[in-house]
Amino acid sequence: MNNTAASIRMGRRYRANRLDGPYDVVIVGSGIGGLTAAACLSKMGKKVCVLEQHYTAGGFTHSYQRNGYEWDVGVHYIGDMGSPRSMGRRLFDYVSDGSLQWEPMDERFDRIYHGRQCYDLVAGKSAYREALITAFPAEEQAINTYLRYMNAVKDSTRLYTLGKLLPAWASRLLAKKKPPPFFNQTTRRVLEGITDNQQLIAVLTGQWGDCGLPPAESSFIIHSMIAQHYMHGAYYPVGGASRMAETIIPTIQCAGGDVFTYAAVEKILLRNKAVCGVRMVNGDEILAPVVISNAGVFNTFTELLDDSVPQRATYLQQLQQVRPSMASICLYIGLQQTAEALELPKTNLWIYPSEHYERDLATFDGDTEAEFPLVYISFPSAKDPSFNHRYPGRATIEIVAPGPHHWFSQWADKPWGKRGDDYEALKEHLSQRLLATLYEKLPHLKGKIDYYELSTSLSTDFFCRYKNGEIYGIDHTPQRFEQDWLKPKTTIPGLYLTGQDIMTCGVMGAMVGGLLTAIQLGGLKGLALARKIMGP
Repeated sequence: MNNTAASIRMGRRYRANRLDGPYDVVIVGSGIGGLTAAACLSKMGKKVCVLEQHYTAGGFTHSYQRNGYEWDVGVHYIGDMGSPRSMGRRLFDYVSDGSLQWEPMDERFDRIYHGRQCYDLVAGKSAYREALITAFPAEEQAINTYLRYMNAVKDSTRLYTLGKLLPAWASRLLAKKKPPPFFNQTTRRVLEGITDNQQLIAVLTGQWGDCGLPPAESSFIIHSMIAQHYMHGAYYPVGGASRMAETIIPTIQCAGGDVFTYAAVEKILLRNKAVCGVRMVNGDEILAPVVISNAGVFNTFTELLDDSVPQRATYLQQLQQVRPSMASICLYIGLQQTAEALELPKTNLWIYPSEHYERDLATFDGDTEAEFPLVYISFPSAKDPSFNHRYPGRATIEIVAPGPHHWFSQWADKPWGKRGDDYEALKEHLSQRLLATLYEKLPHLKGKIDYYELSTSLSTDFFCRYKNGEIYGIDHTPQRFEQDWLKPKTTIPGLYLTGQDIMTCGVMGAMVGGLLTAIQLGGLKGLALARKIMGP
């Protein structure tokens, strides 16, 4: 084994004497949105300082190692990486200087279980369509309509994205070009207008865990974005998720900037009503005329700004129009055999009790011992061709399920790793329930697990500073997509937002948020960047 815990800790540990200001921009948070904004601005000649309170950079794209295994905490697959011409691939290649490699998953990249019934989502638009028609031959017209609707949403999303960069008066003019009526309806409402086949609707929405909302609550915008993102298959970063930060950070450093870890920010500073930098938890001040917050809108306006900022009251009022997304638990599993020997698939498993998603969620909400409404199983060591070289004779599995924050909130005031026997007992109980689901689908793995540990919403709060354990920022409801204040430029001079809250969730959603922030700040260079990455 040639990998060490230190080798997957990205960024430099913060020390005041390591600062090399003055900086043009300070970015709070090193999630993929913050790193993308930093890399894009660095290529425009800006000197950027990224500050991360965790011991490693990357946010939900970071990896960690324990007991001789390595796991990715938030990256399970990325779509649209197969063609160098796709916007997502262009953006990754741009910020990493083409040094990040991708491995395709199986063409049947997602497998959806409804009880004992099983359906595969297949890579390629034609293959995707044909697989659906084969499973539902009487629904060909509905399936064709569904695909047509998603294309219409894609066209309207371009205007929606442009609106993020325009001042309010220009956005109002743009809004006169009306999107189709189904654009921002709930996903279930749209699909029930196409078909009354609930099984088909459940298959089409079988990836709802990728945004954390069932179809009755999610906007058709986010559903369409996710479905189209994976339409041409799924990919995994060679070397694991930590390679994202590892390949982006040099771009920032080449322009004189840096990414610091153990660098917790206490407040965003203002002088003469404009941003002038940040104050660290230890009292250090780092000055810059621009601060970009990648800490999420709740953290930005409730924690990083104080009452002396006159615009804060308006933002606090606007925060009442949005809500935190779902919290989750994740079981990290290690096995002392290779993925090949264990016959681990390059396919993700989405396991549901039935096709009645909202009903099963409601049952679960009222009874913590009810069957999990969703269990997602991923096999990172099978997806990464470098894993066996880095960890010979080992394999990993990750299992994710909803885990409401209130299950764990009574231990929130306890220190990480020392929350007591009751907390550990609850985690063990949940772990055994998730393992039972794994053994149901892959019974040959029983007795072969060497190590496992469970993370909860308290871990999400501790490492990523999301107080409710939310993993997707703010919920992707229709109301969220009506908030015209969720854009890069705030009303506070010098303060900008980035990441998944200004656009959408997921790695690519957060990266596009980073791109938009850089375009907004870049002037003519920003326009050139927009043409380079977002052009045809």
